[in-house]
Amino acid sequence: MRALRPLRSNVSHSFRLIVFDLDGTLVDSRRDITDAANALLDECGAAPLPEAHIGRLVGDGAATLVARAFEASGIVRPPDALERFLALYDQRLLNHTRPYPGMPDVLDMLGLRAKLAVLTNKPIAATRRILAGLDLARHFADDAVIGGDGPFPRKPDPAGLKHLIARAGVGAESALLVGDSVIDWRAARAAATPVCLARYGFGFESVPVQDIGPADRVIDAPAGLLAL
Repeated sequence: MRALRPLRSNVSHSFRLIVFDLDGTLVDSRRDITDAANALLDECGAAPLPEAHIGRLVGDGAATLVARAFEASGIVRPPDALERFLALYDQRLLNHTRPYPGMPDVLDMLGLRAKLAVLTNKPIAATRRILAGLDLARHFADDAVIGGDGPFPRKPDPAGLKHLIARAGVGAESALLVGDSVIDWRAARAAATPVCLARYGFGFESVPVQDIGPADRVIDAPAGLLAL
């Protein structure tokens, strides 16, 4: 596995639209997701999974997360597992979830330069509650926030990203998708859109670093976005 090159300050681009993933990119939600998943496993007689393990299961939507958690626990998933997880998570949505350090200030500055949007595989209701509860919703127009249970297929399908690009009236090359996982990387590739990978996010382990291209950006903190 080759080392990732650092983001260079002289690599710049005039992006007119910046689209953010939510979990692992805008906010650190891993503990609340873990607590909800483990509460469900406990109800079903299974031992809890480590937080780092749960973090690696996030990215493809709640249904896939639940299926993977039960598979990892080696027990049969009950038919109502997804509904029970969503109810448990709803009770914990903002217990520990917070923006990554510096992210609110970064959004303030980026909003002066470009249009901002959110594209996540998390259900839209939970997404809006998190954005509102953390005072991040003010950065994004209502119709610039797309969840995983909306009219578009979940990432890595590029349909939601293409819709946000069309909505903003920009070309694909003038948009940037910021995410932390291989799901985001594939979505950007499929939409022919530049991508910036958040190495600080809990989904970054899934990224095939050997396939990262010379035009792909990698940042170690939200402030790195300002160099773009």
